This record gives sequence, C-alpha cells and structure tokens, in this order.
Amino acid sequence: MIYAGNAIQVEMHDHQLAKLTFDLKHQSINKLNVATLIELQQAIAAVSSNGSIKGLMLASAKATFIVGADITEFLNFFGIEEQALIDANMEVNSTFSCLEDLPMPTVSLINGLALGGGFELCLSTDYRIMTPDAKVGLPEVKLGIFPGWGGTVRLPRLIGLDNAIEWICGANEKKSAEALKDGAVDAIVANDQLLEAGVHLLNQCLACELDYQTKRAVKIAKLSLPPMEQMMAFETSKGFVAGKAGPHYPSPLTAIKTMQKHAGMTRDRALAIEAKGFAKMAQTPVAANLVGIFLADQYLKRTVKALAPKATKVGQAAVIGAGIMGGGIAYQSAYKGIPIVMKDIAEPAIQLGLDEATGILEKRVSRGRMKPAQMAKVLNNIRPTLSYADIASVDLVVEAVVENPKIKGIVLAELEAQVKHDAVITSNTSTISIDLLAKSLKDASRFCGMHFFNPVHKMPLVEVIRGSKTSDETIATTVAYADAMGKKPIVVNDCPGFFVNRVLFPYFGGFGILLEQGINFSRVDKIMERFGWPMGPAYLLDVVGIDTAHHAQAVMAEGFPERMAGQGEAAVDLMFKEQRFGQKNKLGFYAYEKDKKGRLQKQIDHALVEKLAGLCENPIELSDEQIIDHLMIPLCLEVARCLEEKIVASPAEADLALVYGIGFPPFLGGALKYIDTIGLQNFCDKADALAAVSPLYSVPTQMREMAAQGETFYGKLQPAH
Repeated sequence: MIYAGNAIQVEMHDHQLAKLTFDLKHQSINKLNVATLIELQQAIAAVSSNGSIKGLMLASAKATFIVGADITEFLNFFGIEEQALIDANMEVNSTFSCLEDLPMPTVSLINGLALGGGFELCLSTDYRIMTPDAKVGLPEVKLGIFPGWGGTVRLPRLIGLDNAIEWICGANEKKSAEALKDGAVDAIVANDQLLEAGVHLLNQCLACELDYQTKRAVKIAKLSLPPMEQMMAFETSKGFVAGKAGPHYPSPLTAIKTMQKHAGMTRDRALAIEAKGFAKMAQTPVAANLVGIFLADQYLKRTVKALAPKATKVGQAAVIGAGIMGGGIAYQSAYKGIPIVMKDIAEPAIQLGLDEATGILEKRVSRGRMKPAQMAKVLNNIRPTLSYADIASVDLVVEAVVENPKIKGIVLAELEAQVKHDAVITSNTSTISIDLLAKSLKDASRFCGMHFFNPVHKMPLVEVIRGSKTSDETIATTVAYADAMGKKPIVVNDCPGFFVNRVLFPYFGGFGILLEQGINFSRVDKIMERFGWPMGPAYLLDVVGIDTAHHAQAVMAEGFPERMAGQGEAAVDLMFKEQRFGQKNKLGFYAYEKDKKGRLQKQIDHALVEKLAGLCENPIELSDEQIIDHLMIPLCLEVARCLEEKIVASPAEADLALVYGIGFPPFLGGALKYIDTIGLQNFCDKADALAAVSPLYSVPTQMREMAAQGETFYGKLQPAH
C-alpha cells in the first residue's frame, strides 16, 4: 500500500502502474469534502515521490465516481472574505495541477457520475475513459456559481470554446456518447473492462504509442484560437446566454466573461482569474439562495428516505377519472415503470386520458428523447377500463374525478368496496379537505391526499396531505410512490387549499385588489415577470382556468373568511360570469390564438380592459415596487401562517414546495428566504403599511414576535441540513 486514508487508497496494480481509489468510508457516494481533498494532496505527493510508479489510474470503489464537492460543507466558505475564498480555491487548484504535472501518464476511470469538482478532477488527468451508463458534467451554474477548480480553464482548451461554453452554461449531465463526440473523454468501455482499458492505455503511453505529454500541453497552454474567431465566439455566446439566462441568473454570463479574461493566459494564471470570478459569484445572494434550494432538496430526499421502512411497495396503481389529469398521472406512473389501471365511466373520457398520455409520449419521440419501442412499452403499462373489477388487486389508487366533494365522496366509497383491504386510497383534490372526504370511508387510516400539479409530467411537486386519521404507513407508501414516479413529495397537514393553493390565493387576492384599484392587468403581468415569476398572475389564472380559480376561491373564502372572503374577488367573478375561462376556451384575461406550430399565443382583449376598468371608480397610481408588494406580501404572510400552524413542517419544505409547485423565483430562495433577506421587521413594516387595504396584509403573531427578537426563519426554525 502506497497510501491509505479514510477516502483514498493508493496501491500498485502491477509492477509499474498504480491505482488511486476513491472510497469514502461510511458514505454511499464519493464527494470532495475538505478531508478528501487533503488526502488527495497527500496521495499525489506519495505517488510523485515513488520512483517505481510509471503510470496512475484514478478509480472509484463505489457505484459512482465522484458526485462533486460537498455542498453542505462548502456552504461555509461562501460567507467568508473574498480573498480567503480565492485562497481556498487556489489550494484545490494546486492539488489538481500537481496531479496534472506528475511525471507519468494518468487516466480517470469514470463509472456512474463525475460531476462538478469530480469532473474537474478528471480533466486534470491526461485521459478519461467512461462506462456506457456513466455521465459527466459541470452543473455549477444551477447553484449560482460556475466551475472554480479548473473547469473554465481546462475544458475549453480540451474540447473547444463553443463546446465548453455549452457544457458550462447549459449545466447538463452529458452521456458517454456525447462526451466522446465532443472530445471530453477518450474512450467508452463496458463496466467490467474499465480497469483493463485503463491499464492498456497507460501501457500504450509507456510504449510511446500515445503521446500523453502533447495532450497534456494543450490544457496548460493558452487557448488555441485566432484572436478574431475568439472575440466573435465570446461576444456571440455572451449575447445568446444573457438572453436565455435572464438578468436574475448572472453566473452563466460571468463564466463566459471569465473564460474570455483568461483565454490568452497559461494554466496557472488562468486558474487565478477563474478563482477570483468564482469568489465574486459565490458571495452573491443568488448563489446563496440557489444553494439553499439545493440543500432543501437534499433535506427532502432524506425525509423521503426516512419514511421508506414504513412504506409498502406499489407494484400496480390505479387512477380513477381519466381526463387530462388522470391521463397525466397514468403517463407518469407508466413512464417510470409502474403499471397503472386508468378507469372512467365512459369511453370518451378513457380516450381523452389515453390521448393525453400518447401526446406526451409522441413529443418525446419526435424530439429524439425516446424510441417508438419505448413509447409502446410505456403505453402497455397503462390499462384502460370501465370496470371496477380491474382495480381489485392494485396497491394504491388515485381518485382524480371532478372537484366536487359530493361526487368525490361517492366515488371514494365505491373504491373502498372494490380494492383490497390494505390498498392505499388517495385523492388528487386541489382544495377539498381530506378529513371531509374521509367521512365517506369506513377506514380513514388508509386515506390521504395526493395533489398533483398540472401539467403532471412537467411539474415536479406532489403534495401528500395527511388527514387527522391518516396512518403513518399510508403517508409513507404514498410518498414512496410519488418518489418512484420521479416527483418531489412534500407532506403537509390538512386545511382548505392545503399548502400551495392556500398561499397562492392570497397572491391572487392581492392581484384582484390591484385590479379594483384601477391597475391594468397586463402591466401587473409584465412587472411580476420582470421580477422573476415565469408568468404574471393574469396569465397564470388563464392557465389554471378561471372556472377552477373561481371554485377554489370560494373554498378558500369559506375556510378563511376573516382574511380571504371578499378580497379581490370581483375580477374573477366578472370573468366567470362572462365564461372567460382562460386558455381552455381561448378567452380569459387574454384572448388566445394558435400560431403555426399550434402553440397558444396571448393577445390583449381591449373590450375586457374596459370592463375591468369599471371595477374601479377612483383609479390610483402605484409604483412597480408597490405592485410587487401588493402581491408578494400576502403570499409570504400566508406561508408564515402555514409554518406557524404546522401545515408544513419546515421552512425548507415550504420554500421548496413553492419553487416546485408554482414557479416561485428560485433565485429568491422561496417565500421565507425572501422575508429573511428583506428582514422580518422591515417586512412587517411593509405589511403594516397595507393593513388598511385588506386583512390579507395582517402579520401573523409568531412572525411579529420573531421580528421583535431579531430572528429569522432560517435561523430559528430551519432543521439541520
């Protein structure tokens, strides 16, 4: 043994080749934490000083190579002084450069995933060999930063500037075939041949059949591209990336600017420029918020895993009520390999559900993301039926009929009589109380809510709603099924609207108040989209459906009459009466027409503008900031109430649900993070200034107490990551 640590071992493979193996003890994956990086530095020094080693292989003893840096650990570095962060990065760069400068050929043997810092490490070796199922990539811009351990330096010199910009700014995981095509790796071999291929390659280098030194020299030199071509490539990329990323996500553009700065420098000077750029990005609020979302997602994964021992595996599921939602649920289950029965009472409804699933699949095939044979396999996992007899053996059933408590109650009672005694029964209701629906069942312990968001195949969130009689086993099984479907399940407690819709409707209420004050809806949409929302409130209501919103509004008003009854309802009431239901009938706040590609395009309907103007006798003038406050404050306050009432368990889950469920701007970190950023006392003052406008702006008790004590949601109430 040449070197032995808790994460790294180096041993001779034969008389002249050594293997450095990553195998982080007590962990299922390898990641580059501080301790591992220290060991790597020591291991490389041990290899360098051993005169008998003529070639070095980097490998993993786990199912994946290295997933990247330990974000939970490195988060601590984001708050330190800029120079200290630069120094920390340069220390890692020094280690990677020592590996690159070893007096022997080196090769990375990549299995599973090599991402972020893990792939940057691989770029420091002379060669890279992947297995067919492995993936590599630099996802850092998703966290509001960019590669800081040599990724912006080595990758463009290795695969060309245009490819490197796409890799870094796109932040996608690259499959082996694409990585080989771009030149990021040198070969693809079967998993059981990976070590043999590494040995063969190094022996070729030692026999002078491969010139590893010339290959290495390219990565150390200046970027090889004529000045004019270089300038055109950078300037074109900056324009394209800036337009795509938008003003709220600066890291992709900053990555390009950083690469442009160091393009004419050799490795060590270029690495210093990269480290400076990385440090500036790491200290932005955007980076802190996006890292926070990432950590919240990791926290959610751990909560899901913790429930697994109590879960029953769902080998077959059922959805009752075909339609658009039912078809979407059926598709998602079938696509993830879980057979599902899709039942309805009429053939046309069944066909509608099948058409929904087929349409999604056909788009995947047309875009090259799926082969026709795979499409057929997914469709074979969906069994349409008109008979309850076909659901007798399913493990879990999702009721997805019309949003009417009486109809749902009848269907649920029928279901209970048809499924096996231990089958989990769930309802895809968006607003109706789970305890109310549970009254239709003899055994409420095996019943809970399973609220999907439309469109099902695109929206990651699933709310799993616990009723007062729901068993832990029912929750665990439902969570496990949602997770197996590729969704993000967040458990919430029962109340009108549950969590996401409960906090969304005060946002719509604030929007309605603005309309009643004479503010133009299209102006509001433009302001909120510039603020960071994927769509403004008027457009969102059109997508949701005005009829759906009208019904949900009534449920929320009944559930929370002191705050939500009569608040901003006039506009939606008007739209509903005039049957302007939104995109579903091509007439809502906007009028809709299909373009040549069949996509709905919105147009201003001036007749509606005049009608809405009639809601206000004395229009007022408001600034953009005031309009934002009218919408954001009631949403954020309701989130704080839900946390106080324990509807949602933690700030992390609350904020994650908003990002995944309604497109809350990720760069803001979520509603509670947004409050923390503004400051609780400042936020309370903003709300108090609007208190006379509507009870929607009343501050919950706990939040006011926290403000008085100078506390934060992510200080006092956040669980440990």
